[in-house]
Amino acid sequence: MNDAIEIRKVSKTYPGKRALDRLSLNIPSGAIFALLGDNGAGKSTTIRILNGLTPPDSGTATILGHDAWADASLLRRHIGYVPERPKYYDWMRVSEIGWFTSGFQESGYYDRYLELIDQFLLDPRAKLSILSKGQYAKVGLALALAIEPKVLILDEPTSGLDLLVRREFLASMVRLAGEGRTIVICSHQVAEVEKIASHVAFLHAGKVLMTCTMDDLRDLMIRVRFRADGVRPPSQRLGTVLHEQTVGGRWQLILREPDRAALDEFRRAPAISDYEEAPLNLEEVYCALFARKEGPA
Repeated sequence: MNDAIEIRKVSKTYPGKRALDRLSLNIPSGAIFALLGDNGAGKSTTIRILNGLTPPDSGTATILGHDAWADASLLRRHIGYVPERPKYYDWMRVSEIGWFTSGFQESGYYDRYLELIDQFLLDPRAKLSILSKGQYAKVGLALALAIEPKVLILDEPTSGLDLLVRREFLASMVRLAGEGRTIVICSHQVAEVEKIASHVAFLHAGKVLMTCTMDDLRDLMIRVRFRADGVRPPSQRLGTVLHEQTVGGRWQLILREPDRAALDEFRRAPAISDYEEAPLNLEEVYCALFARKEGPA
């Protein structure tokens, strides 16, 4: 699978803060790629660089083989972008903002936009200034999707949407990825992301903590529970321990990159009983990674 997006050792510094620190990511074509991280992790700066809104201080970012900064004008016709807090000309009507935007797009854009706002149950005659937060968000989605983008970049895309529309939106993302489009999502709705994402990257302080496919994540992060008869388990030999606790003789370990051979040997030890092992869901992985980063050094 070819990469739609390649980020190579990108750094970006603002006054008093390094937002990205030699960040590298590969995003395959057709992937639904989730960028997750705490506030200040570098997600927004990454999105701004990919959208050609700011250049990196060093390193390169390419989309569809084009430099995200140098070829930003060309890429505008191939990238759909929905910011977390979109802001349009609120004196316009729903139909008018689509007509206005169509002047910068190729033929057929406006017709596709009208079809989308009809699907989103938006009144084309309504002024943007009177729309609810959810309706306003739907306008942004319609404007982005009407491009028929090869790459779609979404920042908190389901914020303000009601449950049914959110489900429909998430299903549409899966369909678009199935058509070969690449989707990058930044969201705090981790449980929603887990339902559709094919790949995930966890960012912290402008660096990648971990990136993998969702399938690989199930093997990379696991929970182990067991009873230990009067002994302390050799936790560090089993993998990277992100969390460890014991209650009444029953232990729980959260392991990153578990050592399979060591685990098999450990579970057969005479002092170990009631051994259980399970993968973590995405929210549990998120909490385990970032609780470790925020805890004492």
